[in-house]
Amino acid sequence: MGVIRKTKAVEVLLNEFNTSTVAISAKALIEQLGDTFNKTTIYRVLDKLEDDGVLHSFLGKEGLKWYAKCNGCTAKEHKDVHPHFQCLVCGKVDCLSINVTIPKIPNRKIEMSQFLIQGKCEDCFT
Repeated sequence: MGVIRKTKAVEVLLNEFNTSTVAISAKALIEQLGDTFNKTTIYRVLDKLEDDGVLHSFLGKEGLKWYAKCNGCTAKEHKDVHPHFQCLVCGKVDCLSINVTIPKIPNRKIEMSQFLIQGKCEDCFT
């Protein structure tokens, strides 16, 4: 996990992601933990965990920033090139373990790509 200090805020935020199977929005974390930590601390820890390859982030519906645990990432390289699915009914967001090929673009170096699929999840699709 790099050189991040194991503060109470780091422990609490890591626990949120270790006990969740879905992505969590920064807004939800602030609403949930705002009595314990201020907004600046939460964003600072999220940024550090992302820099260290512990979490990855992406933009969801309405421009909200979401975070999910990384799988095999490091501080030097994020390998989270996968799409995310957001349910338009219940709002649940999760990582999809399907392969998506990002095309090579001549004379360009792609640093990051985001792929958000929206629809109805397995619980809302009836």
